[in-house]
Amino acid sequence: MAVPAVFTASMNDASASLRHCRPFWHFWLARVLLTAGFQIITVAIGWQVYALTGSALDLGMVGLLQFLPRVLLVLVTGAVSDRFDRRRVVAVSLAIQAVAASVLLLGNLGMGWQVSRGLIFALSVVVGCCRAFDMPAMQSLLPNIVPPRLLGQAIAMAASANEAATIIAPALGGFLYALGAELTYGLSAASFLACLLLVSLLPSSRVLPTGQRVSLDSLLMGVRFIRSRPDILGAISLDLFAVLLGGATALLPIFARDILLTGPWGLGLLRSAPAAGALLMSAWLMRHPIRRRSGHIMFAAVAVFGFATILFGLSSSFPLSLLALMLLGSADVISVVIRGTLVQLETPDDMRGRVNSVNSLFIGASNQLGEFESGVTAAWLGAVPAVVLGGAGTLLVVVLWMRWFPQLAQRDQLAP
Repeated sequence: MAVPAVFTASMNDASASLRHCRPFWHFWLARVLLTAGFQIITVAIGWQVYALTGSALDLGMVGLLQFLPRVLLVLVTGAVSDRFDRRRVVAVSLAIQAVAASVLLLGNLGMGWQVSRGLIFALSVVVGCCRAFDMPAMQSLLPNIVPPRLLGQAIAMAASANEAATIIAPALGGFLYALGAELTYGLSAASFLACLLLVSLLPSSRVLPTGQRVSLDSLLMGVRFIRSRPDILGAISLDLFAVLLGGATALLPIFARDILLTGPWGLGLLRSAPAAGALLMSAWLMRHPIRRRSGHIMFAAVAVFGFATILFGLSSSFPLSLLALMLLGSADVISVVIRGTLVQLETPDDMRGRVNSVNSLFIGASNQLGEFESGVTAAWLGAVPAVVLGGAGTLLVVVLWMRWFPQLAQRDQLAP
């Protein structure tokens, strides 16, 4: 794999480390702020729409509306990330998300309009469109900032950025929401704007066109590349179906208010718990990278994710629910690091935007579409049966994928 031209001489030195890579730390903090802004606005939207309607289905609809743009734009977003400066793609997305948060801020202040179910749904679509562009662009920036030999550690540290923000931001958002929804939306807007400033400090990462005209065939190259690599296809689809079935985050407002008998502050803690576990695991993986038996470790982690989901669904104790969610997050980040390293190392740089766009679609399906699935199942069966059945479905996926992708299950090292 060719080393991108943006590497400095110090980064090519054998003794270089992430500690000496200033662009990486700009990237890391930008990831913290981007994730914080999204998590804060998600907590506020979830609590507000449930307060307005009391409908589990509406909670699921928020997730669906954030996910659908990723499906409709998946080919376009990847091509944009491969043909234009990825920093600018992310910057435009951040600016629009800051505007969306500001609209909700002003609405809660009574500045000309009221926050309604329809407004929340419309802005969920806007946020979903922005995420469709910024996720593949942001993911594709990282290999242009650090050398390949440090990519595994960089991905683990980037995951820790997400988890650190996901620990602090939802809890902070929940506490602020109890004081006033406008405070929560204001903090979200400020996070997006601060992230925009940091992204502007990153080195230019435009991938120059290779003479290939934009066509349906070129747009589909990312899909074809993934299909041609069974390990990548298996890793991405494993995460898709496991989290799609086992995702319980959309139902956290129901568990917080109706089962665990807590308020917005409790919802914030529940949303932070998976990230707390993931952050601890990320710290471990930074010190102890996965070098051998990566396939077995990945499948074991997804199985633990399923068991933890079942435990959360059956729990009526707030501390036990927090523990189950922390275990769930710890297992999930192992899968994230293995999958991310595998995809980034084996994808050529001029295709990373398109491949990461498809990967982001799968991630979005496992999260937003999983939230919709959980909302629908909860509306039919109740919240507890929906979560327990989802965890059982995750375990079934593990068994099937080990049989359908034996090469992935037996994979030893992530990279030669």
